Amino acid sequence: MFTREKLENNQVWLYVIVLAIAAGFGLLTSDFAGRLDGSISIIIAILMYSMFSQIPFVAFKEAFGNRRFIFAILTVNYIAVPIVVWFLSNLLPDHPPVLLGVYLVLLTPCIDYVIVFTALGRGNEKIILFSTPLLFISQMLLLPLYLWLFMGEKAADIVEPGPFLEAFIGLIVIPLIIAIGIQLVARKAPIGNRIIDLSAWLPVPFMALTLFVVVASQIGKLSAYSGQIIKVIPIYIAFMIIMPLISRFIAKWFALDTGASRSLVFSGSTRNSLVVLPLALALPDTISTLVAAVIVTQTIIELAFELVYIRLVPNLLVREKS
Repeated sequence: MFTREKLENNQVWLYVIVLAIAAGFGLLTSDFAGRLDGSISIIIAILMYSMFSQIPFVAFKEAFGNRRFIFAILTVNYIAVPIVVWFLSNLLPDHPPVLLGVYLVLLTPCIDYVIVFTALGRGNEKIILFSTPLLFISQMLLLPLYLWLFMGEKAADIVEPGPFLEAFIGLIVIPLIIAIGIQLVARKAPIGNRIIDLSAWLPVPFMALTLFVVVASQIGKLSAYSGQIIKVIPIYIAFMIIMPLISRFIAKWFALDTGASRSLVFSGSTRNSLVVLPLALALPDTISTLVAAVIVTQTIIELAFELVYIRLVPNLLVREKS
């Protein structure tokens, strides 16, 4: 029997297959595929709603049930990660669009498929689930601050407030409000629960559809940026190697149990590429393709590393305590 759990447990392989098909489709039919970018916004908006609907915003206070883990996850994502990103970004050329893409994707912790990867890696996915409202709100508040600290006036020169704010409201705020509204209805009316249950089927297929449309529509435009894209790949690989080690150290520092320690490793290493992608696409046309490509490149590398993490984390990095 085909179930949502089976779909979620096999989503990584689905994304890998979709990425391969999208790349081939985009390269073979570049003119047609290039016109798909007009559908990206509506697809991402639906994806955002579907992901937000599964985050327990109405149970926000439960996120503070394990304060030790909360302090640990905030330390990893908002102290350790920015320090690592700062040092790694100094290895890149001073090209603001590339740096902006790297900062957008690496400074924002994942709030969606990190839950599934944590479960596959035998971590405590529930503790991650209840942390997602706090992570989402905090990253949206702190991201402008980090961009200003890391880029200063260069970020202001690139980011035009109007389109950026429009994308943020249309693709993040409105889906978020709808999701929270339905969760509030679900507390009093059965129809709200039915809508949430149906929405739970949407994240995986719409994430796959988002990856397909983004890669297929953009890959044909990347030849002019191949030099810049190649330079960020070692940075992403280094990040994926360094952050599990640092996260493991911080987990020991906070004396977390095995499940929470594994969850911390996944949170510190998994980034929020598809949530910040709409913000990249709202940039001026002259740089939006490059910034989006820098972000999508991180997604591809991250998915490959997650296949390693789900085996390496429980069997080597954070073993069961004897």
